[in-house]
Amino acid sequence: MNYPEDDFLQLSALQHFVFCKRQCALIHIEQAWSENLLTAEGRIMHEIVHDERVENRQGIRIVRGMLLHSFTLGLSGKADAVEFHKSSCGEWVLFPVEYKHGKPKSDDSDKIQLCAQAICIEEMMNVKIPTGALFYGRTRRRLDIEFDNRLRRATEETARLVHDFLRIANTPPPVYSAKCKSCSFVESCLPKVIERNRSVGDYLFKEAMESGK
Repeated sequence: MNYPEDDFLQLSALQHFVFCKRQCALIHIEQAWSENLLTAEGRIMHEIVHDERVENRQGIRIVRGMLLHSFTLGLSGKADAVEFHKSSCGEWVLFPVEYKHGKPKSDDSDKIQLCAQAICIEEMMNVKIPTGALFYGRTRRRLDIEFDNRLRRATEETARLVHDFLRIANTPPPVYSAKCKSCSFVESCLPKVIERNRSVGDYLFKEAMESGK
């Protein structure tokens, strides 16, 4: 299945969806944005990364801010950096790099975003991209990512789910977890308050139903 260009979604929506469906809805359905220190530092990092468009470094050609799209995933976006490495047989091997402010996550949200970038480049340039990397600002280290069949299937399935999710346009209620602490929406989302109020309401409703039996 190929998506028409009018149905393209932002590539970053995949990362938001896997990280937190409510965050994804707030950004991509309600068009809300909230910035905290972490997102501000991350934004500045990306601005610095995109500052130079093309760079040659130790035999590696680096293209920053490359525009991406995929008709099979129905996505468009921008790559932080794509490195062109020349192989021993003289062919160029492409290597996408995504910059993140924090540290590696326990879920696959960042990996899926990076894999989606690789799939876009493969479709656009008719190449095969086996690996890429995530660079985390807090650790100052790269994490190499293999685009194996499992990750590719997860990325394709996530893209399909995000299209369905945003088409339905229903913002889910919050579910509090440890990752809420670093989310820029935590003060407006109020996951602890809303979840607690909902739990109390459910409890009172259940009590009323049982007392009326």
